[in-house]
Amino acid sequence: MSDNNHLCLLGLIFLSSLLTGVSGVDDDHVFISSGEDVRLPCNNALHDCTSTTWLYNRFSHSEAVELIHLGRKKDTESHERLSLGSDCSLNIRNISTEDSGSYICQQWTGEKRDQQQEPDARVYLHVLHVSSSHTEISAGLSVTLFCQLYSYHRVSCDDSVSSERIDLFWVNQAGVKLRSDSRYQISSSSDHCIISLNTTLLNEDHNREWRCEVTHRDQVKSSVTYTVKSSAQADSTPELSSTEGNA
Repeated sequence: MSDNNHLCLLGLIFLSSLLTGVSGVDDDHVFISSGEDVRLPCNNALHDCTSTTWLYNRFSHSEAVELIHLGRKKDTESHERLSLGSDCSLNIRNISTEDSGSYICQQWTGEKRDQQQEPDARVYLHVLHVSSSHTEISAGLSVTLFCQLYSYHRVSCDDSVSSERIDLFWVNQAGVKLRSDSRYQISSSSDHCIISLNTTLLNEDHNREWRCEVTHRDQVKSSVTYTVKSSAQADSTPELSSTEGNA
């Protein structure tokens, strides 16, 4: 092979690595609502999960925490909520906003399990959470609902949202996207990871539902539904329910 052809081949290999990511394995993005259970896939798994190690980073500047070491759970705060699937996936029960972040699945081989098998497989876990400005509500009260997406941040929330085309929306019971008008005030934070809905409740709002949805590249990935339970008609706090979309 001529030198020119050799250089051209190397250039194509380098370009391919840039397009597919440094790891060579496409990064996964998993969206879930707080309180749900989740499965994080390990896309580089070998036939034996005793070679599998899972690492976790909450933020880009935080130190990595080892959750699974060569197929065995480590003694961490989330120890009791973790389990390893037969396909080496990481299962986490009762997700909280603190679980959002970057998860890396590694494979270690060799007689002493001291040789890392490339590439790593990375999963970004995004957690959707809704809260209300009031716990006891009634007609005539101005209520603000806050929908926040907790993610792994390299620099800022806006950085990951814009690069991955992640969006948050409030929709009504018919699935129609809500926009600011005389009834509703919809506003987003500067980094686009919090979207709020403010409205003054009416008598007929009892049992009304508003839903916050998160989309990734125009596909709904998860949602949380807020159901109005007026204290004047029902002696209970507002109800929240969540629905995981297609991943």
